[in-house]
Amino acid sequence: MHDHIRLNLFTMNAVEHVSIGSWRRDGAQSHHYRDRSYWTEVARLAERGGFDAVFFADVRGIYDVYGGSRDIAIEKAIQTPSNDPAYLVPAMAEVTDHLGFAITKSTTYTHPYQLARELTTLDHLTDGRIALNIVTSYLESAAENLGLDERMEKQERYDRAAEFMAVCYALWEDSWADDAVVNDPEGGVFADPALVEAIDHRGTYFEVPGPHGCEPSPQRTPVLYQAGSSDRGRDFAASNAEAVFVSQPTERGVSDYMSDLRDRAVEAGRPRDAINFFPGIVPIVGETEAAAQSKYEYFRDTVDVEGTLALLSGFLDMDLSTLDLDQPIEHIETDAIQGTMNAFTTSDPDREWTVREVATFSGLGSTSPIIVGTPEQVADELEHWFIDIGVDGFNVKELVRPGSLRDFVELVVPELRRRGLIRTQYEGATLRERLYGPGQPHLPDHHPAKR
Repeated sequence: MHDHIRLNLFTMNAVEHVSIGSWRRDGAQSHHYRDRSYWTEVARLAERGGFDAVFFADVRGIYDVYGGSRDIAIEKAIQTPSNDPAYLVPAMAEVTDHLGFAITKSTTYTHPYQLARELTTLDHLTDGRIALNIVTSYLESAAENLGLDERMEKQERYDRAAEFMAVCYALWEDSWADDAVVNDPEGGVFADPALVEAIDHRGTYFEVPGPHGCEPSPQRTPVLYQAGSSDRGRDFAASNAEAVFVSQPTERGVSDYMSDLRDRAVEAGRPRDAINFFPGIVPIVGETEAAAQSKYEYFRDTVDVEGTLALLSGFLDMDLSTLDLDQPIEHIETDAIQGTMNAFTTSDPDREWTVREVATFSGLGSTSPIIVGTPEQVADELEHWFIDIGVDGFNVKELVRPGSLRDFVELVVPELRRRGLIRTQYEGATLRERLYGPGQPHLPDHHPAKR
């Protein structure tokens, strides 16, 4: 167990993320997502609060499952429009010294040689502050826009993802020796060819001879995040992830998920404690209980139910417009985001959710627990999750951007620091060192990429 809580800000380079209707709320500034100054202010705030990283969600395609139309997604800004998060990183890194950046990239619609180059470049530019959130993409519209006749079936998406990461690992870890760059002007040698190896990968999906076109960055391989929830997704996370974003709304759901993934990590030949767990949380904090409750009621009453159902329809690959709002949600296996389905059907078997209840709850941060109270009460809850449930940190979600982050940094962070639960200063030079300890900038030897 870590000595202090790790924190990520969970956000998106878009008007709207997972709190549908938030762009219309008092004080909302997310319509400035196109502006450099918006993101540099977010970066400064997060670093002032001791956050480890800004965790950028991303999506390919437009949500068009609800009612068989994209109109609601466009009208209500449901993760549309959105911009590529990777291009924000240099600006945000320039105004910070320690904050990390987790970038979501799809193994389904990206080539591993290109991705390895992009992330190595960013890791160099940020002095080792980059993480990769590995996803396989779930929207049919993304497949159509990127040249496929239909979305790739889930099992094949994970087959491709496994080979994709094998190529990246070979490029990042095996291609250039640590001392390949000699930078000898007098001898006329910048890098020793004998210390730069081709990877000669020939597989089902990729043929990549290599070698990597970049010299090793401070971390070599970026910190690896994943959020697998299906059976295959959990196996993938157990084999690859250093940290997992947990999308469950209950303590029981989070605990069961962590236990299962730890078992799978052991089966994959890794230590039981190899993976760090970051459940999403939605903090609603006020200086008094009454103020916090008033905020909660305002946020709850401004949830866009139709917009939330349109988002969830894309998550579930299930047109929720055809269901009665008071109809119970039944469990199905989906080719889209299985975790969203599991959150409302298996994480708490004793509760039955109706469509209306799912929409109302999900409108406040999707499938994550909502914590309402004073700074002391919110800190109590986070301490409970950290000490008693055993999570390693949290992905903090916003209900008003960037006001929710500012409230958390100005009200909750001082209380967490008073209790010694989060850092007062950063240690280590890279993101991986800040997550796992100084002197550990590279993947551990037990990770499959090292084996």
